[in-house]
Amino acid sequence: MIGVLQRVKRASVEVGGEIIGRIDAGLLVLVCAEPTDTEALAEKFVNKLLKLRVFADDAGKMNRSVQDIGGGLLIVSQFTLAADVSGGNRPSFTGAAPAEQGRRLYEHVLSYARSRHPIVECGEFGADMQVSLVNDGPVTIPMRM
Repeated sequence: MIGVLQRVKRASVEVGGEIIGRIDAGLLVLVCAEPTDTEALAEKFVNKLLKLRVFADDAGKMNRSVQDIGGGLLIVSQFTLAADVSGGNRPSFTGAAPAEQGRRLYEHVLSYARSRHPIVECGEFGADMQVSLVNDGPVTIPMRM
């Protein structure tokens, strides 16, 4: 499972001119399933992002998690994270899970995250989405499980 986490002051995702997910302070999480990924790995991914200490404590050090600050999660599927650009000028996305598996694992990530955290918003799998964010820091962290 591939992820890119961005610490945000606010973020939203829009489909067809309508905002379908929005958070204030928290994490925007772009996620891509790979062919060998499982539900157990998806759960490990969620557990890690909930505990990752990327928010400042009172001394200004990154010592707090999204759970510690009561922040939101905006989880957006993005198969392009599996892009392979080594072979030419057009990326290959064969490293991403097939659509059916990708959807199943994305929905599992959402379900599991919602069972562990009170503020979870999402994009729409396979849709043309416009994602807006105000990156805080900026803090952007790649994560691979």
